[in-house]
This record gives sequence, C-alpha cells and structure tokens, in this order.
Amino acid sequence: MYIVHCSSLSLNASFTFSPLSCYSSCRIYFSLYCLRSEGRSCVFIFSSLPFLNYFSKLPWSLFISFKMEDVQGGDETAALALSLLAVINYQVCSENRRLANRRSRRKRRWWMISVHRNRTLNSMDHFFEENFCRMSRDDFDILLSKIESMIKKQTRLRIPIPPKVRLAITLRYLATGDSYRSLHYLFKVSASAISLIVPEVCKAINTVLKDQIKLPSTPEEWLVIEQGFKQKFPRCVGAIDGKHIVIESPAHSGSKNFNYRGTFSIVLMALVDSDYRFIFADIGGQGRISDGGIFQHTLLWQKITNDSLNFPPESPLPGRDRHVPYVFIADGAFALHNKHVLKPFPGDHDIGTAERTFNTKLASSRVIVENVFGVLTSVYRIFKKPIAIDVKNVKLITMTCILLHNFLRTSQTSRNIYTPPGTFDSLVHGQIVHGSWRQNHTESPVIRAIPPVARRSPASVSDIRNEFANYFHNIE
Repeated sequence: MYIVHCSSLSLNASFTFSPLSCYSSCRIYFSLYCLRSEGRSCVFIFSSLPFLNYFSKLPWSLFISFKMEDVQGGDETAALALSLLAVINYQVCSENRRLANRRSRRKRRWWMISVHRNRTLNSMDHFFEENFCRMSRDDFDILLSKIESMIKKQTRLRIPIPPKVRLAITLRYLATGDSYRSLHYLFKVSASAISLIVPEVCKAINTVLKDQIKLPSTPEEWLVIEQGFKQKFPRCVGAIDGKHIVIESPAHSGSKNFNYRGTFSIVLMALVDSDYRFIFADIGGQGRISDGGIFQHTLLWQKITNDSLNFPPESPLPGRDRHVPYVFIADGAFALHNKHVLKPFPGDHDIGTAERTFNTKLASSRVIVENVFGVLTSVYRIFKKPIAIDVKNVKLITMTCILLHNFLRTSQTSRNIYTPPGTFDSLVHGQIVHGSWRQNHTESPVIRAIPPVARRSPASVSDIRNEFANYFHNIE
C-alpha cells in the first residue's frame, strides 16, 4: 500500500492505494471515480482495461480520465487526482524500465567459449617447428622452469591457461609483433587475457634473467672484455650506442618524448662487448634529448665520472711511451668530455692521414654494437612498427628482449640457432663482409639511430685521441 501526500492551495490531502505491478507490463486505460468526500479527505477507486493491440505498439503513455460525481471542494479533488496520476505513472514506468533492462542483459551461455576449451591441445604443435624465436626446446624448458611458479594461476571455475602457453604467447608476441587479436586466433586465448599475460611474463623473465646483464666490477673482468677488442682496438672495453624506440604518443606527455624525426620515442642506451652481448642497458630516456645528453644521466656515466668502474691502471699502447686509459668507443652523437670515451674525428679526412686511419679503426670496432641492434630488431619484430602500449610496458618488453638476447647468446644449444654462422659482419682479407641480418634490412621504423652533434672537446681528452690516432697510423 502507498500513501501519497499532496497539497493544493492551502489544503493537504492524502490517498491510500495499491501499486499496479500486475498491470505494469502493458498500457492501461484508467477510469477514476470519487466515492466519498468527507471534509478534506476524498476516497477514489479506479478500474483498468488493456489497450488495443494497435496502441500497444506506441511509446509508453498513461491516459487517465476523471469523473467527478458529488464532490465538494474542487481543490482537494484536483490535488488527489494529480498525486494519483504521478504515482501511477512513476510505478508503471519504473517497472517498464526494469523489464527492459532485464531483456537487454543477455545471459551468458558458457563460462568459457567452446573454441577455447581445447586451446592447449594444438597451440604448441608448431611452436618449435616455426622456430620464430630461434630458441631450442631445451632452453624453452629451462626458461619455463625458472618462471613457472611466478606465472602459474589456479582457478576453481575453469582450466587455467598453462604456464607453457603463457610463455609461448609472450615469445610469439616479442618475435612477431602480432596484435593481441591475432594471437587470440592462434592460441585460443582472449585478447584481454593476452594483454595481461604479456607484461606478467616479461616481469618474470626480467626477474630470473637479470644476471644476464652485468657490468664488470674488477680489473680482471675488464681485461677479459678487452681481449675481444685487442686485435682491432687495444684498450677498448666496450662499444656504446643509443637508439630511439618509437612509440605511439603517450597520453598527457606533451613534448617530452617528441624527437627530431617528428615521432614519439624513448631512448635505449647500451654498452656491448666483443661477443655481441649487452653488458649495460639504460631504457627510458626522453626522445627529445640527444644521445650524449641521455648518456650523462645514466648510472654508467656516473661511474665513469666518479672513477668507480675499477678499470685496470693506465698503460702505454704497444710500442708507445704515453700512458692511456681504458676506453669505450662511441659515435659522433656523444660528447668527448671524459678520457674514458672516444669518438671519431669530425669531418672528412684524406686517405693516409692519422685522423682517417683512426676513424676507420674505430668504425670497424664499433660495428659490433650496430650488429647487436640489427640482430635484436631482426629476431624480435616487435620493434618493426611503433609500439602501441604505455611507456612503462615498452621499457619492460625492451629489457626482456635484451635479456633474452644475452640468454640465447650464452646458451650452448641455442647460440647457433639464434645467431647462426654468418649472422654478423666479418672482415675477410681486409674487406667487410655483411652479415645475414642485413639481407632485406632497412632501418627499423621503431629503432632509429641518433644523429651526430658537434661539440668542442677538452684538450686533455683530445690528446688521448691523438695518441690512439698516431698509434694506428704508425702500425699501418
């Protein structure tokens, strides 16, 4: 029962009635009759009849007619009639909306789509046959055993996605750059689930493989790296380079990641050894900052300037008297502000000059880092187009690819699968033979080089470069 209070002029009136829930699903014609009027109170009764079928197709409306018989006090009667009209209209329309909402919410027929129920049967059949990630089955199992406890899920409602499939989805995404929707059709896992699986597995890989990148901390470790460069560039302990990783415009980022090419990017700064492995990586520098500017904000630069890298003591080059430090070699985008970083002489130089000889030696030694980035983009094709995820996850998957690169390069079973003989550039009879990764290779639209910037170098650092130039010129 509902009690409605309403007023007209200075009079108050109340009315008691029952809700019309039984008639709420159809249109009703109401007839309202006044039975009794006592002072300020009037008692009404109403009857209802269904509309014709023709009117049932029209938008919802209520029609009420009033027959005033033997009523005294028109104000009270009008107030009660209006209150009754408002309440009936509210009650019936509310019921109609409830029924409409119930019809619009389609009940799910299955908890799991039927095509997904057999996803674990065939999703791994061609995984190793295609060999898209250049990884042996043994190394896949080793990696799976390391991260299985971190990515395994339990549910009482359905069979969970196995860790093996989760790892395969992630490796496929990194190696092909396929969209989540494409992976959905291949692995029978929803795109929304894949969007959660990929970052989760990447985090697990970063955790278990973090020791794959290690900056040397003792003179003996630096000397091991120097042995790989010694034939071409003595005292060199690593090659430095930086690349733009193109991303789609992050929300509310302004021009922080807007680079010189008119795209949005973050910068990967890397140091590699002679065995084509990363020994340092810094990811996330803003694209608008130059190579050298980002380098000066990295942990490696801080260690260089603080002399905390624990390099071997300075010593003369073979056949020379002046002591020189151990150095990293870089390109023209870096500043020559520290004695431990060498870059080419700017400009063009005549054949036979010390500057030309030095630049040639440095370029032939620094090509290692170019090869590393080339292999990284040729294997992990996620870098073949602008990455359409948030910056945090771009950093995450980039580090994952770097760690996987080192993991496969140091593996006994995957090394020749990941980088078979002939992959890297080589020097044969004084001529550079391009590696297989350069076949049909153009500059990646995602990983791009940073242009050189002219800077004046301190005299003390220039003297060190001149000493190397004279050494190479004399041994030619």
